[in-house]
Amino acid sequence: MSAAVHSTHPSIVKRLKRAAGHLQSVIGMIEDGRPCLDLAQQLHAVEKAISEAKKTLIHDHLDHCLGDAAESLPEEQKQSIVEFKAITKYL
Repeated sequence: MSAAVHSTHPSIVKRLKRAAGHLQSVIGMIEDGRPCLDLAQQLHAVEKAISEAKKTLIHDHLDHCLGDAAESLPEEQKQSIVEFKAITKYL
């Protein structure tokens, strides 16, 4: 199965690279003995960035891959796909 490249992939890569750099900074903060509150705040920011990248990737997949596959389905089943895509926003 070949990998598809979607329009959101470059922005996801950019976001993940930024998160990776930020994570390296957090590691340095830990090694320098920075306060736990500062560490928790920075780790939360890294976690949020990764989570947003994951959501973008999943929604992109649903929109392109699942949406394309659903084109030939009966209208009732298409509606189920629409509802599934909508509920994933709450992940």
